Amino acid sequence: MFFTLRSPPVTAIRHDWTRDEIRALFDLPFSDLLYRAQCTHRAHFDPNAVQVSTLLSIKTGACPEDCGYCPQSAHHAADLEREALMDVEAVVSAARAARDAGASRFCMGAAWRSPREKDFGRVLDMVREVKALGLETCVTLGMLKGDQATRLKDAGLDYYNHNLDTSPEYYGEIITTRTFDDRLDTLAQVREAGVNVCCGGIVGMGESRDDRVGLLESLANLPEHPQSVPINYLVQVAGTPLAGTAALDPLEFVRTIAVARLLMPASVVRLSAGRESMDDALQALCFLAGANSIFYGDKLLTTGNPAAERDRALFERLGIQAAEPVARCAAPPAQAAAGG
Repeated sequence: MFFTLRSPPVTAIRHDWTRDEIRALFDLPFSDLLYRAQCTHRAHFDPNAVQVSTLLSIKTGACPEDCGYCPQSAHHAADLEREALMDVEAVVSAARAARDAGASRFCMGAAWRSPREKDFGRVLDMVREVKALGLETCVTLGMLKGDQATRLKDAGLDYYNHNLDTSPEYYGEIITTRTFDDRLDTLAQVREAGVNVCCGGIVGMGESRDDRVGLLESLANLPEHPQSVPINYLVQVAGTPLAGTAALDPLEFVRTIAVARLLMPASVVRLSAGRESMDDALQALCFLAGANSIFYGDKLLTTGNPAAERDRALFERLGIQAAEPVARCAAPPAQAAAGG
């Protein structure tokens, strides 16, 4: 006898998920989980449109943080050439190339604990100039202080990236130079300024499934869901503490994407770090599970780059189109709470 799973109700926007509820989603049979995630995805997005984002490291290396996964940390012995903050003109040139290659969002990352005021004006100029190209703008600069979030908003910033990385319980195993609450404080400043939040995490760092549950619970129960949720698959870099970590089962990664889609149905879920090592079948499963953004790294900026060509070929095989920019102004906290 064959049983047909009825179309599930669309997941409501909630901020009160319990870990038991999230564990139950992870424990669903794989096909049932993907079915539910795909139905929810279709209720909020075009299932055949995927946004293309590009990342540029505008300041590389010598970071005082000790994040165990990151080769940019000054605490680790990774073989990485340090680079000073880029000139505005060079960043704009890279952004133009990314736009011409099909990107709709341009992300700028600086290896800082927090931005210094003497550098901040140049970053604001980068945001203004990239925004003028018609791209969505995103920056990741570490922890913010004072009125920096408001000034970024005034310069035209669409998204601020600041990942939680992992569960509150496992966080101290990965980072000791800042706390989980420090990250939440920066996210609160970004929301208060009316900038969209880009916030996700990294899986495959030796964490348990319950830590993945805890990460997604923390994200889904924020006062407002992050408008963009990057899910990173750990890229192991020689010289970092996490090099040699046992690899995560790829299907567990797909499950994580699917559960993120169910918990945050209206958020853009992005395949970020680690995608270059995924074969086409795994990426197709991630799109089926509700991922609708991909992330070009800073070495994939020019048209004709083999990795970029591979993505275009995969889109063609799957019938996927590059999505248009979707940035929207984040609701003020009171309004978001009332609407959630």
